[in-house]
Amino acid sequence: MYAVIDGGIPPVGKVRVSGAKNSATRLLAAGLLTDEKVELTNFPTRLVDVGHKIAFCRDIGATVAINDDAEKIDIDASGLSSKLLTRDQFDVPIRTTYLLAASQVIRSGIARIPYPGGCPIGGGAAGGRGYDLHMMVWRDLGGVVTERDDHIEINAPDGFIGGTINFPISTVGGTENALLCASVAKGRTEIFNAYITPEVADLIAFLQRMGADISVYGTSHIVVEGKGGTLGGARMAVMTDRIEALTWIVYAILAKGELTVEGAPFESMTVPLLHIEQAGVDLFRNSTSIHVTPDCLVSGSVQPFELACGAHPGVISDMQAFYVMLALAGAGTSRVYDYRYPERIAFVSELAKLVKGDHLAAERGKITIKGPAQFKPGVANSTDLRGSMAVVMAALCANGRSVIQDVHMALRGYNDLQGKLNQLGSRISVHEDQIAQAANG
Repeated sequence: MYAVIDGGIPPVGKVRVSGAKNSATRLLAAGLLTDEKVELTNFPTRLVDVGHKIAFCRDIGATVAINDDAEKIDIDASGLSSKLLTRDQFDVPIRTTYLLAASQVIRSGIARIPYPGGCPIGGGAAGGRGYDLHMMVWRDLGGVVTERDDHIEINAPDGFIGGTINFPISTVGGTENALLCASVAKGRTEIFNAYITPEVADLIAFLQRMGADISVYGTSHIVVEGKGGTLGGARMAVMTDRIEALTWIVYAILAKGELTVEGAPFESMTVPLLHIEQAGVDLFRNSTSIHVTPDCLVSGSVQPFELACGAHPGVISDMQAFYVMLALAGAGTSRVYDYRYPERIAFVSELAKLVKGDHLAAERGKITIKGPAQFKPGVANSTDLRGSMAVVMAALCANGRSVIQDVHMALRGYNDLQGKLNQLGSRISVHEDQIAQAANG
């Protein structure tokens, strides 16, 4: 999949921030923990990852009705069970497959879940991403975990049993998995060193609406009194996406647009917005929206800055690429550090293909940006999700035609991205066929 972008057109108009990807997929998994009806509104129904997860939920017996126009889904998981699927059905190209274990265990006493990204994760030839913290959760709650050729199997014939989960490092995914499993386990579970991001807080709020007994102490200690079975039905709106909101703000600054970003989640963006304002950007805002115009640049340009990515409430690693983009408009040298995910620098070499001159340098844990820089049209590849969006933004700002290969990476994180951009006057078209045809066309 690739995108053809005719850039150099400033975005004009309004864009509404969609429900957060990192909350929606978690709430979808929580919605499988009941035999009653669940309704999720403000749901980003057009996300690629959402589509893959819903397809798998349907494969194991859940009914999920999607309303794209209303951005709403209705879930009926009363027919869900653990099924031995084909290898193709287990080949689910998403990372958060661990979320699918609890709903199967409470009904079948066994869960069969895809490997993250469809790839085996064990040792030896299987190689790949570690799933050790999730396996620890299942084992600490009484499950027996077996790594099969094409899926992970968790056996807990009597359901999960409450226990103590003490994470060796803070982990968002591990915390989510523990919350889901502990909510339906028999007895009390204590979770230590939990990582409670805004999206995890959204999951906790939804589980509580479903009847889960969850108490949070401080910033990292959670106690769950398990129900020993399914929860109740509920209705809730997914929180809006702080990363998408930041993306639109930075894009408008770079492209010198006049853009109103509606539905900005200010409560989860305090520090990220403070960094933007300290870089000389005077953002116009009311209680729900941010209005960005060229007049927001107090001195006529972005001021150079240094920042380090870290844990919420700071600038998280998923936001790193957008501060690199912002720094390209800076009047001097900026530096962005990321010691939590120091290898997250692959996108820099692709971004450099769309920047005139030598303005970007990356080393482990550090990106140096020498501004101001100008964008140029070209061909670039997508790397990670946010890095893919960075090169899309660069192409949108460059005068001329660009091609972004593997653009599905960006589509994984942004609901109806092409539709929103076209609505703002941008010229982008997404194609399913081979990239060679775009280059020759």
